[in-house]
Amino acid sequence: MLSRACEEMVTMDRCPVCGADGFAEGVCDECGLHSEGATASFEAVGEIAEPSTAIDVGVTEVPVLIVRKGVEVGERFYLEQPRIGIGRDPGSDIFLNDVTVSRCHAVLHVDAGGVRIEDVGSLNGTYVNDDIVTNATLRSGDTVQIGRFQMVFLSGGGA
Repeated sequence: MLSRACEEMVTMDRCPVCGADGFAEGVCDECGLHSEGATASFEAVGEIAEPSTAIDVGVTEVPVLIVRKGVEVGERFYLEQPRIGIGRDPGSDIFLNDVTVSRCHAVLHVDAGGVRIEDVGSLNGTYVNDDIVTNATLRSGDTVQIGRFQMVFLSGGGA
């Protein structure tokens, strides 16, 4: 389940102050309102060197994202809900605390067919295997980059 703030941002397409259309980028062209908690931009990371800290991947029964680069290297996010919000908002299901991550950055969709990641209008984009994506189906071993966080996706079930 997405946090209330993230759900509101995902569905917000009108300025909350003047009601003008086109507020999806978090800036109103009519009245100039900037959404609270704007995201800082950063240079594209390009090719990322292998992390110096080895991560014990192990076997998992459910899909999981494992942080390879970022604040909490080795942290695991088990993907056990059908819809999982990723962002800098503390209410996000996967909270990534860094200014390079949008408050509501991406959503994971988990079902019997696999796991799909959807960028929900983030400033810095969502990358899978170094390619910027708006929507992508993840395969075991894929690298997901959100802001300065790099995570490895494992599909679960011993795959």
